[in-house]
Amino acid sequence: MSHLFAASSSGGLLVTLIYIAVIVLEIAGWWMILSKAGKPGWGALIPIYNIYLLCKVAGRPGWWVILFFIPIVNFVIAILVCIDVSIKFAKGTGFGIGLALLGVIFAPILGFGSATYRGVPD
Repeated sequence: MSHLFAASSSGGLLVTLIYIAVIVLEIAGWWMILSKAGKPGWGALIPIYNIYLLCKVAGRPGWWVILFFIPIVNFVIAILVCIDVSIKFAKGTGFGIGLALLGVIFAPILGFGSATYRGVPD
């Protein structure tokens, strides 16, 4: 009976390791996006500051961070900011929507891909 629990816990461990790997991959993608845009990559790790940096990369004012705290509005603003980020990297609107909705896939593509930042860093 104890080996049944061992199999169960090892399966849980595998799921946890995959989950951590996915999180690390997404954070690394956002880190690279910020770095390519001339912003501090480590800013991807700091809550709220990472949103501020993303707004700056998108060419939006820093006060837009406040809009991320308003329910429903935050969803729309996140999509708009991600679309603007993708446009600054010479990608399309569809890529920006993917970046907003499936960041775990699109952030590493943008961060580690050959896209270069076309915006003006401030």
